[in-house]
Amino acid sequence: MPLVLTFNIIAPIHLRMRKLYFLLKGEEIIPMPHLKVTLNIFFPGILYCCCGYSLRRGLSMVQSTKQNLDSERHSENKSLSNALKNVVTKNKFEKDVLSDVISPNDIGVHFEDIGALDNVKDTLKKLVMVPLQRPELFRKGQLRKPVKGILLFGPPGTGKTLLAKAIATEAGANFINISMSSITSRWFGEGEKYVKAVFSLASKISPAVIFIDEIDSMLGRREAEGDRKTMRRIKNEFMVHWDGLRTKDQERVLVLGATNRPYDLDEAVIRRFPRRLMVDFPDALNRKRILNVILSEEELAPDVDLQSLANMTDGYSGSDLMNLCVTAAQCPVEEIIDKEEKERNLRRAEGSPQPPVCGTEDIRPLTMDDFRFAHRMVRSSVSSDSRNIRDLYQWNDQYGEGGSMKDEFNYYI
Repeated sequence: MPLVLTFNIIAPIHLRMRKLYFLLKGEEIIPMPHLKVTLNIFFPGILYCCCGYSLRRGLSMVQSTKQNLDSERHSENKSLSNALKNVVTKNKFEKDVLSDVISPNDIGVHFEDIGALDNVKDTLKKLVMVPLQRPELFRKGQLRKPVKGILLFGPPGTGKTLLAKAIATEAGANFINISMSSITSRWFGEGEKYVKAVFSLASKISPAVIFIDEIDSMLGRREAEGDRKTMRRIKNEFMVHWDGLRTKDQERVLVLGATNRPYDLDEAVIRRFPRRLMVDFPDALNRKRILNVILSEEELAPDVDLQSLANMTDGYSGSDLMNLCVTAAQCPVEEIIDKEEKERNLRRAEGSPQPPVCGTEDIRPLTMDDFRFAHRMVRSSVSSDSRNIRDLYQWNDQYGEGGSMKDEFNYYI
């Protein structure tokens, strides 16, 4: 055994069609269940000893490793709110989806945290919050049924995800954030089961918001080149449950999608979003309001003029403004670091004791020069003249709310 003990090697152990990896480090065998890529170059002697030594000891640890992994997943579920702890899941698919559920108390985003988009926020309050909070007002008749799908589309960084989180918080709805990785599996048929679990779990914890960010990547056109049959089955299953063919009308479940490429969505998906709201770049007035929210807890010098800053950031999205303010906030810190470095070098040359380090109270307020410097460093992340933006506006004219092209077809109604 001296040959094995002088190396740190990674040994694969096969058990019931599963390959588990263990790191043999001295006398200790360390389970590595999340290892994806391994160095599969072994000397013959090491490989032989590995199979004879670590396999014998490793097999005895497989069951304990599996139990540890199960306990870790169980502890993750325990971090959910008390209401979610009591949810009874009927299979492993619902249990996996439950780990993606966020309680409204844990989201922490409110509409006042979004400094602009008043029209979009007012529309969402009417469409989402009232039906979720007052379902009894929508039970009489067929035309008052709340919408089951809302699409938020627009340029990147304009606050679509923030709006989705604020909706769940304000309405007191559980937030199910799903993506391609949440509903796909390498095993045949499991993708459809995950989709079914999403809607069955949402009905159990309703009111619930099923949020799909970058929905074009999951529910794009089915005739797109390279679209596999597996994904087509998953999309079909999703739309079947979304239509309510296998769900009840009284269940308060909303599908909320966000994308910056709505023109890539399947036509059947667009139809299931009866309300399609564009989240556009903020104008100067709304940029000032966004800056007020971002800088509400920062110490500003008297010369800081947010209106001037809003005027010089034409074409900036909300995330661009955040990046600009973060860059400006680094300027006082960098000044302190440079000052301390110069002082230490001077004291070192003189043979004097090193000076004390600065604290939080030594950080000066942000000045207009800091924001001018940040403006030179941080530019708009999206060009208003790009083809993607032009396609967005064209799609909004044709499918979005208030689109100009809709006025031409009013006589059909």
